[in-house]
Amino acid sequence: MQHKKDLKRLRENLQREIDSAALYDALSEVEDRPQLKEIYARMARLEEHHARFWRVQLGRRAAVVPQLGPTWRSRVLIRLARRFGAELVLPTAMRLESAERGSYKRQPESRHTRLPSDESYHRRLLRAISATVGQQGIEGAAIARMEGRHDGIGGNALRAAVLGANDGLVSNLSLIMGVAGASVGSQTILITGLAGLLAGAISMALGEWISVTSSRELYEQQIRAEAEELTEMPEEEEAELTLIYQAKGLPEEEAKALAARLIADKDNALNTLAREELGIDPHALGGSPKIAAFASFMLFAVGASLPVLPFFFLTGLPATGASLLCSAFGLFGIGAAITLLTGRSALHSGIRQLLFGMGAAALTYGIGWMFGVTLTG
Repeated sequence: MQHKKDLKRLRENLQREIDSAALYDALSEVEDRPQLKEIYARMARLEEHHARFWRVQLGRRAAVVPQLGPTWRSRVLIRLARRFGAELVLPTAMRLESAERGSYKRQPESRHTRLPSDESYHRRLLRAISATVGQQGIEGAAIARMEGRHDGIGGNALRAAVLGANDGLVSNLSLIMGVAGASVGSQTILITGLAGLLAGAISMALGEWISVTSSRELYEQQIRAEAEELTEMPEEEEAELTLIYQAKGLPEEEAKALAARLIADKDNALNTLAREELGIDPHALGGSPKIAAFASFMLFAVGASLPVLPFFFLTGLPATGASLLCSAFGLFGIGAAITLLTGRSALHSGIRQLLFGMGAAALTYGIGWMFGVTLTG
């Protein structure tokens, strides 16, 4: 029984290495940058060496070593890379390398060989390549803005502001119209609207606080791990920095010299690795959770207040009509503001947002009316 399990395990190891070698060969073919093309080719050759190792191990336990080719999953990844570029499959390749490294450290045949460290190095190389790809995308966007093609892009802060206000407006308008449809009193509608405003704003603020706090904790953990790797494996960190600067366009010798100077200063090296490899500002760490929570609370509350305000001054149908009118102006304004992000027609986006918001209000009003009729009938 154990013999069958060992054969299955060794065959799976061999198959993974064959898949990895085929994938890196394909990435080398589709990569335009000479430095990365050579790196992918070296990775493929090393995976072929690993495959030979597992063939030998399998041959010691089996009379016949199967002739294996790439699996369907590997072939799909290769097709995707050839169609859309190497960047698309890098996250999957990194996950595969991480799984192999952990597995090889536990297996008796590979535990005391170079296989675990080789797979770890491949994972780190892929992570470094991913960092350079992301940075090139940012640089491209910056160049496009300088050329005037994307002047309307306002960044994540504007996007969060628009969407936060929209969430508050649409959700509270729908809630108020649902209650109004049930033919309850204006005071009840007002209390319901205020409760919806506070509940939604608190929920949004808490969610944003948790999100930013979790991101900061993750960044801190990544920086600690990077500091440990810098202490234990400075040569590999230097190689990663060299790769990053090569991918940015520096000649190999200049990239090596720059990486060597940075690694010599441990504090600056960690700062540089956090920024260049992980894409993390070690000082900001994604921003303040308190500020993010407060901003989220206020933005939601601003949007949610529009359908509530008329019920402070009016009652009955006039209050409901005024609530719809205020909300309509708010929806159109939010739709128009979205065009700062999309560059589309303000009139088109405003009307579209108005129709969606009013459609949601009409739906909840109808549901409230049906429940009101049922309960009072």
